[in-house]
Amino acid sequence: MRLDKFVCKSTELTKTEAIHYIQQGRVTVNGEPVVLEATQVHENNDVRLLGERLVARSFRYIMMHKPAGTVCSNIDEAYPSVFQHLSVDKPNELHIAGRLDADTTGLVLITDDGRWSFHITQPNRGCSKVYHVLLSRPIADDVAQRFAKGIRLQGESAATLPAQLEIITSTEVRLTLTEGKFHQVKRMFSAVGNRVVGLHRERIGDVVLDVPESGWRYLTVDEVRSFTR
Repeated sequence: MRLDKFVCKSTELTKTEAIHYIQQGRVTVNGEPVVLEATQVHENNDVRLLGERLVARSFRYIMMHKPAGTVCSNIDEAYPSVFQHLSVDKPNELHIAGRLDADTTGLVLITDDGRWSFHITQPNRGCSKVYHVLLSRPIADDVAQRFAKGIRLQGESAATLPAQLEIITSTEVRLTLTEGKFHQVKRMFSAVGNRVVGLHRERIGDVVLDVPESGWRYLTVDEVRSFTR
């Protein structure tokens, strides 16, 4: 964790205030003053501010059911932030592990643990994401096979990783991915001559969405650990 983040997570200081103390040499790590706010520190380091040892608050792990017409950001943009539906202290310390488009609904995971979210967002970790997809026209017979082999998206030099497609009806499918390219689901169906008209994320890894729209809850210990096993 960055030193400035550790100081903020251990005190009521803002980021600007924490950086000021660090640059003034008021923060020590294992007995030595550190003046670079980007210095990486760990939980077992002895970090002190004005001689007082700092202990970071516990990490938070949250499930939210994102409604349509919101953005996966800490602040409002063209659409309101999903954080408007989240009632917790210091929401500015949190980030979303795997964003969804403004018109997409479903499961988002929110945390202040960067190492944990890395396990979710990096393609080589193989973390699956399951989407319920509504299409504008009937799905072609060969799409599942094409997705399983990987397809080339416009503007991409490499094919997508293999994806699993389950046919529910002719215009309703369930798609499982292990990567998260920009607008990937919509671009995959566009590449096979179809168009997504409804998109909802049901599951990430072993965590299944189980709260109502705009609702949220903290993950269980087992759910948190499922991403680092």
